[in-house]
Amino acid sequence: MQLGMVGLGRMGGNMTERLMGRGHEVVAFDRNPETVAAAASSGAKPAETLEALVSQLNAPRAVWVMVPAGAPTAETVDALARLLEPGDTIIDGGNSRYTESQRHSAMLAERGLSFIDAGVSGGVWGLKNGYCLMVGGEPQAVQRLEPLFLDLAPEDGYAHVGPSGAGHYTKMIHNGIEYGMLQAYAEGFALLEAAEELQLDLHAIAALWNHGSVVRSWLLELTELALENPQEFSQIHGYVEDSGEGRWTVEESINRAVSAPVIAASLFARFASRDDEKFAARIVAALRNEFGGHKFFTESPASERAEEAAGPQSSLSLEGAATEDGA
Repeated sequence: MQLGMVGLGRMGGNMTERLMGRGHEVVAFDRNPETVAAAASSGAKPAETLEALVSQLNAPRAVWVMVPAGAPTAETVDALARLLEPGDTIIDGGNSRYTESQRHSAMLAERGLSFIDAGVSGGVWGLKNGYCLMVGGEPQAVQRLEPLFLDLAPEDGYAHVGPSGAGHYTKMIHNGIEYGMLQAYAEGFALLEAAEELQLDLHAIAALWNHGSVVRSWLLELTELALENPQEFSQIHGYVEDSGEGRWTVEESINRAVSAPVIAASLFARFASRDDEKFAARIVAALRNEFGGHKFFTESPASERAEEAAGPQSSLSLEGAATEDGA
């Protein structure tokens, strides 16, 4: 089949390559000319503008949008809507909010255009292993483009999950679950790492758990890979961003009165990872001192312990303060 691909980043570029490797013709556009040239060197037809991309496609056209969610996606969909003709289809494969996909579908339908929202999972490994595709849209439009979806996905890795918005809703919940799984692995390995006296080999344990254990998974395989080189792992800064879908999942849990404490806590843990000053922790430490006379640290606990080993307590000694118990 023939497809226009807008956005040639890590996902869009690899998806383009996978499709061409399975005999599809791809017309490729990106704002970065270098990525367009790279795709062209692999066999894609280059396009310098959206107009040039559309002009190289045969009707009924299909254009896959792989740009960041939010304004970039909305602007691209709006621009394509002005260029395409009735019977053509736009596929949004980014992490758009499902309500935006529903809005795009309604807007495009007024112009005689079809809209498909495709939740895509697989990351940088999708080129080799295939992408899990959660597709939403009208059955006729989806069925026409199924050869693309089937070739992008591994066996049984594609499904038409429902009407417009269903694909991105499913992907949103998928990512919310992912937040919780990542946090559970992170906390478990942090506990393993904290047991210094046991001299545990975290890489070996990750490998072990992937053979017959009930917690085995692809994420655990990636954990094993991440722990394989301790020097590289030590250089990773524990600052964790969120794509937005974890927030949307928590909002949905509130709006639909569905309890999702694990996903909510994993989202808040990501927020906490970005607070270098740990202001909230400072408040807790100060309050514990105020009501219970609990020791607090002006430096790291390690440096405080070193000072105590060297001599008497500093002027921060809390002798004589209140002794009420507290958490």
